[in-house]
Amino acid sequence: MKRICIILSFFLLTSGSTFSQEQFSIIPKPVSLKPVKGKPVTISAASTVYYEPSWKDQANYFRDQVKFQTGLELALIPLNGDQSKAPKHAILLRKDSSKINRPEMYILDAGHQQVELTARDIRGIINGMQSFFQLLPIGPQKELRVPAVVIEDYPRFAYRGMHLDVVRHIFPLDYVKKYIDYLTFHKFNTFHWHLTDDQGWRMEVLSYPRLNSIGSWRDSTLIGHFKDSPARYDGKRYGGYYTRAEIKDVLAYAAVRGINVIPEIDIPGHSRATIAAYPELSTKPDTTWNVATTWGMYNRQNNVLAPKEQTFTFLKAIFTELAELFPSTYIHIGGDECSKLWWKADTATQRFMKEKGLANEVALQTYFIEQVAGYLKQLNRRAVGWHEIAEGDLDTSTLIMNWGDEKQAVMAARKGFDIIMTPGKPYYFDHYQSKDPKDSLAIHGYNPLEAVYQYDPIPATLKKEKLAHKVIGGQANVWTEYMENQYKVDYMVFPRMSAVSESLWTSLEQKNYKDFLQRLEKSIIPKYQSWNSSWFRNYKQWGMDK
Repeated sequence: MKRICIILSFFLLTSGSTFSQEQFSIIPKPVSLKPVKGKPVTISAASTVYYEPSWKDQANYFRDQVKFQTGLELALIPLNGDQSKAPKHAILLRKDSSKINRPEMYILDAGHQQVELTARDIRGIINGMQSFFQLLPIGPQKELRVPAVVIEDYPRFAYRGMHLDVVRHIFPLDYVKKYIDYLTFHKFNTFHWHLTDDQGWRMEVLSYPRLNSIGSWRDSTLIGHFKDSPARYDGKRYGGYYTRAEIKDVLAYAAVRGINVIPEIDIPGHSRATIAAYPELSTKPDTTWNVATTWGMYNRQNNVLAPKEQTFTFLKAIFTELAELFPSTYIHIGGDECSKLWWKADTATQRFMKEKGLANEVALQTYFIEQVAGYLKQLNRRAVGWHEIAEGDLDTSTLIMNWGDEKQAVMAARKGFDIIMTPGKPYYFDHYQSKDPKDSLAIHGYNPLEAVYQYDPIPATLKKEKLAHKVIGGQANVWTEYMENQYKVDYMVFPRMSAVSESLWTSLEQKNYKDFLQRLEKSIIPKYQSWNSSWFRNYKQWGMDK
């Protein structure tokens, strides 16, 4: 019986016309996948990759990935004029702006005894490569047989992001790069790097060095959940930061893969590490502050910057350094969970508000955001912040990340803001994947794989009000309070990251959860294994109705 199945599988592979879209296991699901008549394209160690000369780095990436996945090492030759006479069994990486009419679009044509990947931009050619890799087996091969197929594909949303918090727990540079590879494979285009918060400062700073000598280190870390009573701590000094050289290394790595890196420095709240290093920036400058050792600071401990000349001089210097280091047009300035208690209790802050004509603390929060957005505008950058920054009368040129519910998204869209949907339900991956009491510790909530997959980033209200265009994409967030190492991060993001990739790439009409699960098991779980990554294995047992 086993022999019959093997023969049948071989027949299906070699007779191109017998394939259907459902028999391919590509995630995210392509816009169009059409089997064509003809034999599979045979690729061996004798095959050559011909590439657009400006894509030399991407060609090297392609060769390295094929070797990693199959063991085959292919030769590289730049395209030179008309390559229509390229030998059979070749792979061509072409640039064509007339044939490709959308950003990030690609066409993969595996007919005519060649594999031709066509795109007009780096992200497009990288996207096409990911689909090609999913057509290949995983493991050492002497020869590859690529089925005769034509794929025309492009994303539903322009912005498709994944976030990683390296403050609560910091991760090795190699893992940050591996995380970027996860994003690349899943056809995301943005890595949101959360670099500062109450529990540490993770970016090397030249202008204010105590941010690293003091702000990058905490004296202890919470053990267990922050709501546990009594609270327990490990008593171990913890911290570190990425040097400018390391950050540049990550940025170069991401650029080859077409991944934009958006850095985040969270202000004016979530600033405990900042005021521990520079107490004069706080509402109580005579106090000795510590870098936070616990989570859940909102309204519990003072972590806000005070509005004063020193503070705004500090912010201008810090965001100037950030903009000089990161090429991203967007710079994230946080703005979330800014407790107003400490501003209300501070006479100097109240005096500042009166002098500036600020009616309340919400207006003061807006003032902070506008100041930093102005600094960034002078540097030809654009500010992005969490949805709380839209509570006041803020300029709509700032991009909004909505981690709240539909209500906040509708409010921001009606005001005229462009929005990235990143709601706590279901796009926060620090939430539980199951309701099993023995599951690995998470912060709270329940976001099973099915809820992640079925989520539509465009609220029905915005569709009804013809404001759907204000949603430019979505992002899943990985807050790492309870993710002390890379294996726990992997466990919390997989397979939910795979579901997000399809929910942001594939049209609603093409989505099918049962089909997704089949493709996940056939094509993606083996990729997790090849990466030596962990993942939540009981995803089928937990759904929206559990």
